[in-house]
Amino acid sequence: MTNFLDLTAKSLRGQPVAMKEFTGKVVLVVNTASKCGLTPQYEGLEALYKKYKDQGFVILGFPCNQFGQQEPGGVSDIEQTCLINYGVSFPMFEKIDVNGAGAHPIFDLLTRALPGWFGRRVKWNFTKFLIGRDGTPLKRFAPTTQPTKLDSVVQSALGG
Repeated sequence: MTNFLDLTAKSLRGQPVAMKEFTGKVVLVVNTASKCGLTPQYEGLEALYKKYKDQGFVILGFPCNQFGQQEPGGVSDIEQTCLINYGVSFPMFEKIDVNGAGAHPIFDLLTRALPGWFGRRVKWNFTKFLIGRDGTPLKRFAPTTQPTKLDSVVQSALGG
């Protein structure tokens, strides 16, 4: 099986980002949406990121429009929601698919390694995947799991 650290994705502005840049970090991958009832989770995600980023933690946000068409806009719309409305400072990536034949390789890998209640499918926006410092997928969290509930799991993955 491919390692998470062997994959790449495009930043929100279209620049290629090698996941190997996150070697040695604990990573939380989240599929996001700007017009979802769960969108306010951006606030909690940002707080979690700020709390642990200096200890080697990073959150990677992947906008997705596959659930109720809740991420219909382009780059500037996504930036408006993430950066201006919620003050997101963690890396955001291009809009992608997380399910189906066109699923991004990162989500293909994560859903194979960590199936959920619906098998490999991502159920909804704000599904979260925790990845260890060596690129090993560790745990999957439901969309409704609030970022504040991830504190102890992130601490443990960081070795604290």
